[in-house]
Parts: sequence; structure tokens; C-alpha cells
Amino acid sequence: MLRALVGTQSCVAGGLAGQMELARESLHISVTDPVAASMNFLNEVASRFPAAISLAAGRPSVEFYDIADVERCLAVYVGYLRDQGMTGSRARDAILQYGRTNGQLGMMISRMLEIDEGISVPEESVMVTSGCQEAMVIALRGLAAAPEDVVLAVEPCYVGFTGAARVVGVPVVGVPEGPEGVSPQAVARVTGEVRASGRRPRALYVVPNFANPSGISLRDEARRGLIEVAAEEDLLILEDDPYGLFGADDRRSPTLKSLDTDQRVIYLGSFAKSVFPGARLGFLVADQVVVGADGRRSLLADELSTVKSMVTVNTSPIAQAVIGGALVSCGYSLRSANQEKIAFYRRNMAALLGALDRCFTDPSITWNTPDGGFFAVLRAPVRADEKLLELSARDYGVLWTPMSFFYLQGGGSDAIRLSCSALTADQIDEGVRRLATFIADVRS
Repeated sequence: MLRALVGTQSCVAGGLAGQMELARESLHISVTDPVAASMNFLNEVASRFPAAISLAAGRPSVEFYDIADVERCLAVYVGYLRDQGMTGSRARDAILQYGRTNGQLGMMISRMLEIDEGISVPEESVMVTSGCQEAMVIALRGLAAAPEDVVLAVEPCYVGFTGAARVVGVPVVGVPEGPEGVSPQAVARVTGEVRASGRRPRALYVVPNFANPSGISLRDEARRGLIEVAAEEDLLILEDDPYGLFGADDRRSPTLKSLDTDQRVIYLGSFAKSVFPGARLGFLVADQVVVGADGRRSLLADELSTVKSMVTVNTSPIAQAVIGGALVSCGYSLRSANQEKIAFYRRNMAALLGALDRCFTDPSITWNTPDGGFFAVLRAPVRADEKLLELSARDYGVLWTPMSFFYLQGGGSDAIRLSCSALTADQIDEGVRRLATFIADVRS
């Protein structure tokens, strides 16, 4: 087997002449995946043209973060531990030692979800993870038990989820998203097709609020319909909600988990946008009951802890302390604590949509109008691929993301994702102006 992987390798006095060589085709698909390579290409282009305005980056704005806030949150959490009677070495160990696999913020997250989202779950059902990405890996690995198991995902789909599925070897089947999001009927249809092919659909991944990459939100009736379809088709739902706080107004749609009376929904959350992205802290809520062959009953979150213990052992207690201090400081309501950010991202989305209205007058170029979040999608009669992106960055000083990156089996070749989260309103306006000039020049 070693010879199959190794190229020429000769020994000489004092060591090896040359290097060990591996055939790229011998590596796992998660290494050679073209979608992952495309995202790496996007980062590489951004690094080569740092002066370009990036309508590609979906990260939070840096203006909301200060090292002093980290220090303050950590001090608040230490005070919280002392108020709980945890002093001296116990407080030290809670922050600086290995900890409980599922984390120490279960009660705080449970309270936050009840206050902000109307989700009532026991604290034991919460697992704190190293970013939401780890939560995806753990959920996928725990649910897909047999070779015939697959997961469904609303398409276009966040590449972090499809990438996580590739890493753990779980096939993903796309369910097409319409102009108003995925329909329950589409989920039922694809579920039936998967079963007819001899495979078993285990779960559906969906971002119901301001989805990445499309920016689309599900209507309330579609949310209730998804819960019904999940029960009818014996599916679990993986609800990912990183952007739910950032609506264009104060109207709020219910999370799928808040509608979940049958424990069909596993809720995935993140503190990256609402507190500190650098903390790399996420969580999952898995309150489903697992029954063993011996009749023993446990929560799915407890069962999944075995997977987590083999991935990261436990989530950084220092990072948990910082996020815990932030939760204590805001009375466990991130919705209240994020009013300044909410207003900022509302202004930015309005600035993006306004700039598109001013700069694009050709009726063959269209875009959607998300009611919140970080992203919008523009469609133009051009081939929006890596070659065009590099030309845009080099000659016109503007970056964007090809929507083709977010499709499993091809699609989105005439569409680009635009992000407005990490820019000022003036930068958004200038970036869209450059983009309009670029597309006009390409078409002519």
C-alpha cells in the first residue's frame, strides 16, 4: 500500500534524497473537493488584491469588537462562578482545566433560547461546541449510521455544511430552493425519490432565516409545513440559525425549534455574529430521547457527547467563560444586547439594495430583496466563474462569490452572492458601482 502512495524515494548516507510524494487521488474527497478548492481560491484572490472592495466576505464587522470587552466578559464570568459558590481552585479549574464534554453553559444557553426565541429545552439537551461547524460534524456523524443513510439539504447550500458532510463521509442530496425558500412539498418529493433509490433520508438541513447564500427566509406557513413533513416522512431537521437576530425590521418569524412539539428539530447555534467570532463557540440542542436495547433512555445530546469527545475532547473553557460573561452581562438576551449590531446590519442591507437599484437599470439583471441578514443574490447574463472573479478583482477592484460554489451538482452559473456585513455604507455603494461597471464592460 505504501508503494501505491509514494513516488520516488531514495536513501543516501545521512538521510533521504528527495521527498515522499503522495498521489492526490489517493487522498480523501474532503481534501480534493472542488467546492472547498473554490473557496480557497476566493481567499487566495482576496489576499492577492487586498485593495479590492470585498462584497464576498460574510464575516461580521470588526467595528464591534475590542480586546477590553473580552477581558470584561471574562471577569464577569469569574464573578458569576464566585456567586455560585465556586471559589479558589474550583473556579480556576472551571476555566483553565479540561471540562465536561458537553460544556458548562447549558443553563445559560437554555435561558437565552427561551427569552429570545421562545424555545423551551432542558439544559441537559445543550452541547457547547467549537463553533457551529463542529456541531454540524457531530450531528452528521451521530445520525448517519449506515451506508445507505443520506442527509437532505436545501440547495443552494452553505458550503460549511456540505464540506462537513464530506469530511465524515455522509452523502448529501439537494432539495431545490424556490423564490420564497424551500417548500414542504419539495422536501416530501425528494424524500420519496431518495427512498425509492434504496437509500434512507435521515435529516434535512435548512437555514430558515436569511439563508447563506441566498438571503431567503421561509414564510411562517412553510415553517409549520416543514415540521409536518418531518413527522410524516420520519425526518429530523437540522435548523441552523446564525442570522436570525438580524432582520430588516422587528417582525420575527418563529424558529422551527419553537414550533417543534415532537422533538423533530436539532437546533444549531453560533455566537460568532452575536458576540465574538474569535471565540469560536457554537452549540447544538438535541432534546430527542434515545432508547437503548435494554430500555435505558437518554437524551441525544448525551449520546452525541461520545462523538465530541473523540473530536475536540471538550470546548475551550476559556472561550466558554468569555461567552458566559457576555450572557450574564446581557441578562441572557442576545437580542437585547445586539441592538447596535442589528441597526448596523439593517442599514447595510438597505445600502446594498439601494445601490443595486441605482447602479443596475438593465432588466436582464435581477436580484432578490432579502428582509435581513448578510447576503443577496444578483443574476446577470454572464458566466460567473473563478476566471471572471479574478478579472473583477484585478481590473475593477471588487470581489464577490460565484453562486456555483453552493450547488451540489451544478447550478448558479449566472449568479453571484453579495455580502454587505463587513463594509461601511460608502464601501458598499462604491463596490456595487464597480461591479456594475465591470458587468457592463464584460457584456459589451
